[in-house]
Parts: sequence; C-alpha cells; structure tokens
Amino acid sequence: MSGHGCCEDEHEPAERGLEYAHYRRIDIKKLQCLNEAREGDGKLVLKPWDQRTDREKHPLQCMCGNNMSLPLLAEAVTVSGTEKETAAVIFLHGLGDSGHGWADAMTAIQLPHVKYICPHAPRIPVTLNMKMTMPSWFDLMGLSPDSPEDEAGIKRAAENIKAIIDHEAKNGIPANRVLLGGFSQGGALSLYTALTCQQQLAGVVALSCWLPLHKSFPQAASASGNRDMPILQCHGEMDPMIPVQFGAMTAEKLKVIVNPQKITFRTYPGLMHSSCPQEMAAVKEFIEKQLPRI
Repeated sequence: MSGHGCCEDEHEPAERGLEYAHYRRIDIKKLQCLNEAREGDGKLVLKPWDQRTDREKHPLQCMCGNNMSLPLLAEAVTVSGTEKETAAVIFLHGLGDSGHGWADAMTAIQLPHVKYICPHAPRIPVTLNMKMTMPSWFDLMGLSPDSPEDEAGIKRAAENIKAIIDHEAKNGIPANRVLLGGFSQGGALSLYTALTCQQQLAGVVALSCWLPLHKSFPQAASASGNRDMPILQCHGEMDPMIPVQFGAMTAEKLKVIVNPQKITFRTYPGLMHSSCPQEMAAVKEFIEKQLPRI
C-alpha cells in the first residue's frame, strides 16, 4: 500500500486530478469513472475499465442474479496463516478493484494465526458509471447521503458475505473469531453485513466508507448480535469521493446502533481516497486486539 498523501505535505501531481475526481466531475469524454484500480506501486487510482492492466488477475465471471456465495469464496484470494488458523479476516475491496491488492496489504500486516479472505466482487452494470460493467458488490446510483440505493443488491450481497462466515464456522472458525473489513464500497458492505448479522462477530474495520441504507437503522439492527461490537473506522481528510464529513456522519449514526464506546473514528491529514502506512498500522493493532492468539 502506498502512503502518498498521508500525513505529508507533499502535493499530488496535477495529472491525478481526474483520477481522484469527485463523481460529479467525471470527464465523460475520457470515461474517467469511479473505478478503483491499482498501479504497480499499489496506489489506488481511477481508470476506465478498458485501460485497466489488472483485469486478468482473476476470473471475473458474471454471477446471474448476484447469487455468488460459493463462487465468491472459491475465487477469493486467501492468505493462509503460518500456524494453526484460529481466526479469520474477511476484507472486501472497493468498486472496480479486486481482492488481490488488499490481499497484498493484509499479507504486510499478517498475524500467524489468522486467515485473510479477500473475495472478488461480481461484475455488474453500475449506474453511477454510466452502466459500465465492472466489479461491484451492489449497484451505486450516487455517493451522497441522500442518493437512491440498491436495497435489494445490498441485502443480497450481505447474505453472500454471511455465507462465507457460516462456511468458516462449519470449518472450525466460529463467528466470534471472524472480523469483517473493507475499503470504500467494500467497507460499506462490511458495516451493513455486521450490523444485520445475528451471529456475534469479532469486529469491523471500515475504511473510507459509509453506512448503506442508513435510514433503516437502528431498526434494521434489532435482531443483530453485534450491538456491542468494536468498530474501527478510518478516513482520509482530503477524500474527494467519500468526503470525511460523510465518514463523521456515519460514526455518529453508528453510535445510536452499537455501544458508542466501542467505536473508534480516525482521520488522516492529507490522505485522499486511499490508504497509508499509518492507517494500516492502526488496522493491524485493531486486528491484534480483537483476534488474539488462543
């Protein structure tokens, strides 16, 4: 993971303006859409799908009806523990990305007793990106708190993540030893999944994201087993796509859903819609605390 822009005075080069453009300022002629790819240095950038160089890293198969529970797990990038695995982290990538980049990031902060599962989202048409087909956990119509949302797609995607949790439980890692995490759209899905999950989870890492279907809470969490669940929420202060104010609003909303003392909201000066070493160090510390060796 690159630390460009995090806690530094260094300015982003001018040509990155379109790559980090807010969705309202998309250059339609160049199709510089919200499509979170990775350059060779690991930096998150935005590129049209047909210009992506990492498209062939994994098989991107269209799962009809978004019913991809088994393929989701079968095709996931898994970072195995170096000793007996007694815990798992399921980490979900952002729009247009794949599990590969975040698997590399998890490897860099790996704990020997933890398995890291980084699934690939199915390819679906995304309304926000002019109906272009790309990896996406659910459809996106906009990025503001009042934008319409793909309620059915969000709920379907959450059930597919819960299926992975159930699979791990059947194979010896109980739900309370599973931690969900994600970046951007993946972080949003992690939050929604955990807050609507009846099983008690170890915690959630939510990076540069928001709470989907926020108006349905706290009622949507009435049957949740995670009202006392620890949440680490991190956000770049210069994020032009999911502004840090949206992250702060999410943190305040979470305080009326779960125990407010269990919520940690950290912001990083200079950081855009990406991650940095300081943030990943905080993620590692959180995972170590919530998933100790047993």
